[in-house]
Amino acid sequence: MKTRIASWVAAAALTVSAVVAAAAPASADPVPGNANQFYAYCSVDLLGVPLACTETDAAHSSHICQYVVTGVGLGLDCILR
Repeated sequence: MKTRIASWVAAAALTVSAVVAAAAPASADPVPGNANQFYAYCSVDLLGVPLACTETDAAHSSHICQYVVTGVGLGLDCILR
């Protein structure tokens, strides 16, 4: 029984990792000169605040983003290109 559960858990982990790999863009470009920043395409609200950002290549990006540590956890800081 333990072998079946372990193989089911391993199969689920492989499926999740495959979905995450498929969601990640194949051609995400890093920002030259800064390893912490990346190019992203962001949807914005009426005030121009980025709402949802996805890593992309330099040609299709609208913002340059980086992850920052905040008081409530990890945040995303983006600037318009």
